[in-house]
Amino acid sequence: MRTHHRSHTRPAVAVLGSLLLVAAGAGAVGAVPAAASPTAAAPAAAIPLGQIVPAPAKATAGGSAYRITASTRIRVEDGSRDARRVGDHLADVLRPSTGYKLPVTDDDGRDGIRLELNRKDGRLGAEGYRLTSDGRSVTIVAREAAGLFHGVQTLRQQLPAKVEANSRQSGPWLVAGGTIEDTPRYDWRGAHLDVSRHFFGVDQVKRYIDELALYKVNKLHLHLSDDQGWRIAVDSWPKLATYGGSTQVGGGAGGYYTKAQYKEIVRYAASRYLEVVPEIDMPSHTNAALASYAELNCDGVAPPLYTGTEVGFSSLCVDKDITYEFVDDVVRELAAITPGKYLHIGGDEAHSTSHEDYVTFMNKVQPIVAKYGKTVVGWHQLTAATPAKGALAQYWGTEGTSAAEKAQVAEAAKNGTGLIISPADRTYLDMKYDKDTPLGLSWAGYVEVRRSYDWDPGNYLTGAPASAVRGVEAPLWSETLTKTADIEYMAFPRLPGVAELGWSPAATHDWDTYKVRLAAQAPRWDALGIGYYKSPQVPWPTK
Repeated sequence: MRTHHRSHTRPAVAVLGSLLLVAAGAGAVGAVPAAASPTAAAPAAAIPLGQIVPAPAKATAGGSAYRITASTRIRVEDGSRDARRVGDHLADVLRPSTGYKLPVTDDDGRDGIRLELNRKDGRLGAEGYRLTSDGRSVTIVAREAAGLFHGVQTLRQQLPAKVEANSRQSGPWLVAGGTIEDTPRYDWRGAHLDVSRHFFGVDQVKRYIDELALYKVNKLHLHLSDDQGWRIAVDSWPKLATYGGSTQVGGGAGGYYTKAQYKEIVRYAASRYLEVVPEIDMPSHTNAALASYAELNCDGVAPPLYTGTEVGFSSLCVDKDITYEFVDDVVRELAAITPGKYLHIGGDEAHSTSHEDYVTFMNKVQPIVAKYGKTVVGWHQLTAATPAKGALAQYWGTEGTSAAEKAQVAEAAKNGTGLIISPADRTYLDMKYDKDTPLGLSWAGYVEVRRSYDWDPGNYLTGAPASAVRGVEAPLWSETLTKTADIEYMAFPRLPGVAELGWSPAATHDWDTYKVRLAAQAPRWDALGIGYYKSPQVPWPTK
C-alpha cells in the first residue's frame, strides 16, 4: 500500500450533474403547507428532497411535506423480522431527539413511517429503495432489507441535523414531499481500517461502522495483520495474538480481538448491512507472525517485534511446507467466523520476496482460500501472479505509478479479474490534506477534499474495461492515528465523497453542487460528535 511518488496534478472539473434538484437552492422542493408551520410568520422549510449524500439516482419533488409528530408510528409488515429490525433501528435514531415514543408496529395503517419489502420489484435490486413522502406518510419500499436500511439513512438526512442528537430537541420534524428512487452504481462501496499499526477496540470499530452506514458504505475491510501487530486470535497458532499482537507503532500495548469480539464486530456490521472483509497480509507485512513463530522464518530464527513504520522487509518462507500449513490454519479459522464472501490476502510490497517466489506463493495460497469457501481479494500486485478465477484486485496506485504496472492490472481486468479502485492519491484517508495537517502521511501527495471526490472510478485506470470495476474503497492506514478522534478527522469530510462515487450515478458527480451538499452535513457531524477537517474548499455553514 505504499509508493513514494508524490503527485500534485489536479483533475478537470467533473461533468455537470444532471440532477439539478440536488444543487443548492434546488427549487421549492421542501415547501411546507402553512398549517404545518410552527408560526405563520416564519414557516419552517424542509431540507430539499434529494439534497443528501450520496446523491440519489432520481428525486422528484412535489406535494406536501410529512411531519413526524407524537402520534407518528413506524409501521412494518406483519411477520417481517427484517423490516422490524430496520424499524427498530430507525426508532433508536429518532426517539432521543424528538422525544416521541414512535412505536414500531405491524398494525394496518396508511399513515406514519411505513417500511415495506416488495420481493417482486426487480428494479430496486439488492440495495435500492423508493422513498415517497406526502402529507400523510413517508413510505420506504425495497426488495431486500439492505434497501430498506439505505432508505432509512436517506430519511435521516432529509430530517434536520439535530435529529442525530442524544437529547430532546425542538422540531418541527419535516420530510419534503416527493419521491426518491435510488439504486447504487457499484456493488462494492468499501472502507478499510488498519487496526494493525495501531489497535482500535470493538467499540471504536462499531462507531466507525455507524458512520459508514450513514453514507451507504457496504464493505468494512479490516486490516488484521501487519509487521507491527497481529490482531485476531487463531487457536492453532495462539502466540500470533498474545505475542504478535502485544505491541504497535511507537511501542504501545497493542491488542487483539478474541474470536467472540471479532464475531461481535461482524454481527454489528451486518446489522448495519456492511459485510466484513478480513485481511491477513502476506507474504510480506508479516513480521508480527515471524516474531511469534521462529519456524516460519527460512533461517528458523524469530526476529524481534517491530514498532516502526517501514515496509517491505518481511516475508514468509516460500519454500517451507509449514508456511502453507500456517496459511491453511489461519484461513480456515478466519473463514469459519466470517460469514461474508471475501477474504483479503494482501500481497503488496513484497520487496524481500523474489518475483518467482511471489508467484509460487500466490499460486499455492489462492486455492486455500477457495477451499474454505471464500473469494480472494488482494492488492493489485496480485496481478503479477495469476489471479484465481473470480478474484478481485484492489488498485492503490497513483498518477505516478508506472505505465507497465498499470498495464499489468488492466490486462488482468480484461481477462476477468474484477477491480476495486482505491487510488492512494485520491482515496487514502490517511494522506494529509495539506502541509499543515497534524496527522497522516504525504508519500502520495496531499489529498484535499476536492481531489478525493473529483474523479471517476469507471474510467480511472487506462485500458481496464469499465465492466471490470466492481466499486471503490477508501483505505485508512493508522501509522499516525491512535484514537477515534484521529480516525474521524482524517475520514471526514473525505469519506462521504468516496461513498458518493460508489453509490451515485456518474451523471450526478459535480464538485460545485456536491460541495454544497457536503457542507450541509456539518451540523449533522456536530450533532453526532464527529470532529472533522474544515477544508477551505467547502462552504461550511457559518453560525
